[in-house]
Amino acid sequence: MATLTIRLPEDKHNRLKELAQTKGISVNKLIEELSTIAIAEFDTCTRFKAMAAIGNPEEGLRIVAKLDTLIE
Repeated sequence: MATLTIRLPEDKHNRLKELAQTKGISVNKLIEELSTIAIAEFDTCTRFKAMAAIGNPEEGLRIVAKLDTLIE
């Protein structure tokens, strides 16, 4: 496991401590969870862009329209 040192404004650090306390976890665990979310979002965006580059726009719009009917 790696060690990471970051510099944050004091007020942001205090807010992160409060958030961690409300979740019942350490700031370290909170940062680990937040970084996992960020990586998942990045991977999803990267995969979407790769698929869009080789995809069919008409088919994509058809799928979105179908999803819209399911949500309404």
